[in-house]
Formats: sequence, structure tokens, C-alpha cells
Amino acid sequence: MTRRLTPPLAALALLAAPAAADPSDIRDVTIEKTGMDWRVSVTLAHPDTGWDHYADGWRIEAEDGAVIGMRVLHHPHVQEQPFTRSLSSVMVPDGVWTVYIRARCSVDGWDAARTAVKVRPGL
Repeated sequence: MTRRLTPPLAALALLAAPAAADPSDIRDVTIEKTGMDWRVSVTLAHPDTGWDHYADGWRIEAEDGAVIGMRVLHHPHVQEQPFTRSLSSVMVPDGVWTVYIRARCSVDGWDAARTAVKVRPGL
């Protein structure tokens, strides 16, 4: 009698692969001038399941990926979808006309996609 000690390679590959979750869906972004700085509000949806998997932040980037500001989300929003959170006192560098919003989740990290937002109306 022959016994297999290891499962087939395909099964091992499935076990080793990270779980692919749905990325956060950025539904809306508003940016408004408040004195010398900006207030950014982001509405996003994510299939939060609880503390083990939830949208845990979003950030504002320049075109080159430099981080301008970051909003940490400290808890899951299982029953509140989509939800909006804001970040105040954002200092957008002179000459930056468009910023980009990128979301993050506790399992998959930063989303590959980002949402472009015009900083100054009319440009």
C-alpha cells in the first residue's frame, strides 16, 4: 500500500496564496479650502467583516505618489456602508493641481487604484 504524504501541488498553491478580497470602493471625494489648508472628505465602501478584515485607512497622494496626508480608520464599519470620514489641515504643496486618494484595508494593504481629485476649481 502506497501513502501520499503531501497533497497535490495545486492544492498547496491554493493554501499558500493570499486571500484576495474586494478592494475599497471610493464613492466620493470632496476637497474644500479652509484658510491656508484643505479639508478632504472621502466616502468609501468596503466589505468589512469585523476586526479581522476592514478598511483601515486612506491617504492623499501627489501625482508622483508622495503622501500629502493620511486618515487612519480605527475600527470596522460593518453596519455603516458606505461611510464618510474627513481629514482637516491638509497642506497641499504649491503647484499641485490634482491629488489622488488611495484606500487601504487591514488584509490586502494599499489598493492599486487611486482616485484623482482636482484641488483648485476651474483647473
